[in-house]
Amino acid sequence: AEQLLRKLIADRYPDDSVLGEETGETTGSSGWRWILDPIDGTKGFLRGQQYAISLALIVDGELTVAAVGCPNLPLDPEDELSPGSLLFAVRGAGAFVVSIEDADFSLADATKIQTGATVDWPDARLCESVESGHSSHSRSAQIAESLGITKEPVRLDSQAKYAVVARGQADIYLRLPTRKAYQEKIWDHAGGALVVQEAGGTVSDINGKPLDFTQGHELTQNRGVVVSNGPLHDAVVKAVQDAGVS
Repeated sequence: AEQLLRKLIADRYPDDSVLGEETGETTGSSGWRWILDPIDGTKGFLRGQQYAISLALIVDGELTVAAVGCPNLPLDPEDELSPGSLLFAVRGAGAFVVSIEDADFSLADATKIQTGATVDWPDARLCESVESGHSSHSRSAQIAESLGITKEPVRLDSQAKYAVVARGQADIYLRLPTRKAYQEKIWDHAGGALVVQEAGGTVSDINGKPLDFTQGHELTQNRGVVVSNGPLHDAVVKAVQDAGVS
């Protein structure tokens, strides 16, 4: 998957840089930088559950275009047999979804998406990683209880978590640090972050700082990730801090 996407980018934009999880970075002269994760959520892929193919473009240090393909995330949330979802976003133009089977779609074929409008904690739905090694489940439960969230968390792999927040199926996504030295990799977040933001949501680290994608391969200026529908964000960040997450 990475080699295919690298070739497509090189054919169209030969002067651009490409950073892929599997084969590192190829530098270019244009100032444009593509961030690629060919299979995000490898364990989900192996289980036949959620995984994603994520691609994002950074221009002048700013996320500008993103696409997140989720082959096992039904296009119609009410129909598990519907095709998978391809979500994409352009800064300032919104976020959209089409069938992952629609290879030749136009913008007219796409459905605009937006985050949910939940403001009451008993109605809020939290999602987190399946693997407790990726995000502290115990801390998430503590934070959820402190906020008054009563629904069971949804656990799924990959940037599909960003997708369900962007589509309003969940309201909060927490990725809480599990060890002091760990730094988040930018390919795990770049695509999904822009999709959520353009759908009306908010993305920050656990201290409320915007994610900084200009520091190489890792989010070295950030700790953890908090994603929300927007209205709940400040309260979630405060609850994370009050829980002593660092």
